[in-house]
Amino acid sequence: MAIHVRDPETDALVRELARRRGIGITEAIREAVDEALKSERPREGVVEREAALWERLKPLLDKVDALPRTGLAVDKQFYDELWGEGDG
Repeated sequence: MAIHVRDPETDALVRELARRRGIGITEAIREAVDEALKSERPREGVVEREAALWERLKPLLDKVDALPRTGLAVDKQFYDELWGEGDG
């Protein structure tokens, strides 16, 4: 199967890579694409792990979300009063 590159800049870049590495154009393309794909894999794995983590946390988050709301404002004043440092 052939790949036809119509963009002169892309053609020049591939030829430069091949020249620098001392390899043919086909090998330069293969290596460049292989390196690009390898650099994408870690990001794909992170996204998959994050999705799996959210799936595992979902039951816990649902339980927390189902707890009744107290209506209390949880701010600096609230914590100061808990520690006996409030103004009141």
